[in-house]
Amino acid sequence: MINFSKYADGLAPVIIQDAATQQVLMLGFMNAEALEKTRTEGKVTFYSRSKQRLWTKGETSNNFLLVKEILEDCDADTLLIKADPQGPTCHTGTTSCFGTVNDTFSLQALEQVIRDRKNNPTEKSYTASLFAKGINKIAQKVGEEAVEIVIEAKDDNKELFLGEAADLMFHYLVLLQAKGFELKDVLQVLEARHKR
Repeated sequence: MINFSKYADGLAPVIIQDAATQQVLMLGFMNAEALEKTRTEGKVTFYSRSKQRLWTKGETSNNFLLVKEILEDCDADTLLIKADPQGPTCHTGTTSCFGTVNDTFSLQALEQVIRDRKNNPTEKSYTASLFAKGINKIAQKVGEEAVEIVIEAKDDNKELFLGEAADLMFHYLVLLQAKGFELKDVLQVLEARHKR
């Protein structure tokens, strides 16, 4: 249990970390009320020292920090919150308030690109064209890619096999987005099965 009374202003420091990439995103402060609201609503809420009120990150930008895990340090005076950022964390538009850039390619980064193509389509985007064709065409494309990887699996050409594996993974992620899901939803199902 965090000891807020340890600080004269009753505010404990909170480090926010991207749950998927482990990148440190920002530092904020919470009082007991902010922590309770964070736990209850699942969105990181701070106590803003400048505004002198509770402030939910993303309340104006919609760049919420969705809580995945809340951890206390060994002295019970600092929190680490692992979160799923719903856009840039910093008010400057960067991923992290510390100026660090997470340019490591990941499936989560690819999902963000796919989500952006879905929500902000352009004529030149292959991904946007898939969404425009509808769910049946997207599902058909996943089926085609699945057949192609099976064919390549029978041969011994590493490059062609991995190329088809990448195509299948990409189109699978597009299908998940089209259905309103993400890879994390599938991972939750797998995790639940693993625990049985």
